[in-house]
Amino acid sequence: MMEEFNQSSVTEFILLGFSFNPRTTPLLFTVFLMTYLLIILGNSLITILICLDSHLHTPMYFFIGILSILDLGYTTTTVPQMLAHLASQKKTISFASCVVQMYIFLVLGITESWLFAMMSIDRYVAICHPLRYKVIMSPWLCGVMVIFCGLMGIISALIYTVFAMCLPYCGPNKINHFFCEVPAVLKLACADTSVNDWVDFILGFSVILVPLSLILVIYVNIFVAILRIRSAQGRLKAFSTCASHIIVVTTFCVPAMVMYMKPGSEASLEEDKRLALFYNVVSAFLNPIIYSLRNKDVKRAFLKVAGWSRAPE
Repeated sequence: MMEEFNQSSVTEFILLGFSFNPRTTPLLFTVFLMTYLLIILGNSLITILICLDSHLHTPMYFFIGILSILDLGYTTTTVPQMLAHLASQKKTISFASCVVQMYIFLVLGITESWLFAMMSIDRYVAICHPLRYKVIMSPWLCGVMVIFCGLMGIISALIYTVFAMCLPYCGPNKINHFFCEVPAVLKLACADTSVNDWVDFILGFSVILVPLSLILVIYVNIFVAILRIRSAQGRLKAFSTCASHIIVVTTFCVPAMVMYMKPGSEASLEEDKRLALFYNVVSAFLNPIIYSLRNKDVKRAFLKVAGWSRAPE
């Protein structure tokens, strides 16, 4: 495989980015820059608050903290480069940098996909077995769950990347995307990519569809348990927690599933770019708002850390 890797005649790629009118580039740059800064601010704030406030040292907030870290890394892999290309005429990326970007992006994305499944398990235990919650969701188990997610990301991303980048690339070298994403790069391969389509479908099934199916099964059981809660306020609180998680999962997993599980021959590059923008940037921007910043515990922690609240907790 390494011989095929080295025989590639393409030493760099050109990222075409978005096909907008050049006059709108400054506006586009400003919007993406402000969004990226808000992503950094929101996710960093959540991570810091969870670390500093002992009241947030619970399994749910542990997973939310990991999610925020993944979102920070996920967007930082692609957005700064996109901003640099918007601000300059040079839009090239070396072959090696493209491989690294693709791999890191996939590691973080696949890890996040499985993390959503672990978070649904946490919600199931909290709602269906509240009295045993702290015993079942021990720090050791939470750590094992996160390590499992990370290993799935590392191994699956390695398979994706090796199969994609060991194909011969002999030109053209223009990637119709804003970063090195697998479907867009495969369009440039000087070889049959039908095997890659099958690999992408099978891996997509294992890293996207399986976690989504697990989440669906768990939530069916959660909703049955919620309907048995006698208190209307209790049902509302449980539904609120579930709704936040479902929205976050939908904004990330559904676009990713559409992207990676359809055959390459059916891929629309412009549609793919919009989908990638949604689960790469929009999802990371919305996660702190949907899942954490509207949460009373997080607001209380922020006021406490900022020194604006002296009331005992």
